[in-house]
Amino acid sequence: MRLNQATDYAFRMVLYLASLPAGTKMTGAALAEKQNIPERFLLKIMRSLTAAHIMKSYRGVEGGFALQREPKDITLFDVIEAVEGQTELQRCLHDMGSCSKGCSGMCSIYAAFAGIQRNLAEQLQSFNFEDLAKQEKNMKDAEAAATKAMAQKDSAAGVSEMDTCEA
Repeated sequence: MRLNQATDYAFRMVLYLASLPAGTKMTGAALAEKQNIPERFLLKIMRSLTAAHIMKSYRGVEGGFALQREPKDITLFDVIEAVEGQTELQRCLHDMGSCSKGCSGMCSIYAAFAGIQRNLAEQLQSFNFEDLAKQEKNMKDAEAAATKAMAQKDSAAGVSEMDTCEA
């Protein structure tokens, strides 16, 4: 299963807004710039997220977009379904009559994929954007601390090299 580019962009948009204070509203242009997403594509994706009640759209001069639900109530699964529609690994999982073998869901392949599909959905539903935003912040903080420590180490090494050269 491969998710499309629109879904990746949707993840990024929801994650970014989830990392901001509750109720923060952003214009499509500002969000597109911050997340490096073509604005026209962002607006198309926003229609899907708005229809799924993940985003709220505000019209007018003060318009923009904001999360409609709390980040803890939005999962990876929700975003995938909003952008891609109902997804299934095998078409017979959604429509048993589509089986070209005529099994109507009574074969080992169907049973295997039904379990995999169920596990995948459960996993995707277990990741909410409040937790993902916290994890993202922690990762950025750790990266900033490592960069700062490296700069301090390089600075200290430069001073001691200069001391050695002057001696």
